[in-house]
Amino acid sequence: MHRRTAAIAFSLAAVMALSACANTVRGVGRDVGNTVSATEGAVNDVASR
Repeated sequence: MHRRTAAIAFSLAAVMALSACANTVRGVGRDVGNTVSATEGAVNDVASR
């Protein structure tokens, strides 16, 4: 009985940790995309001068 409870608790913790990792990776992807867009905009501004 205790072993099953421990396995369920571990599984729930693992699911929550993986969910947090997915959100972090998604956030990093957005940040990288925004950085690329900002860099392209700066290059276009400089090139148009």
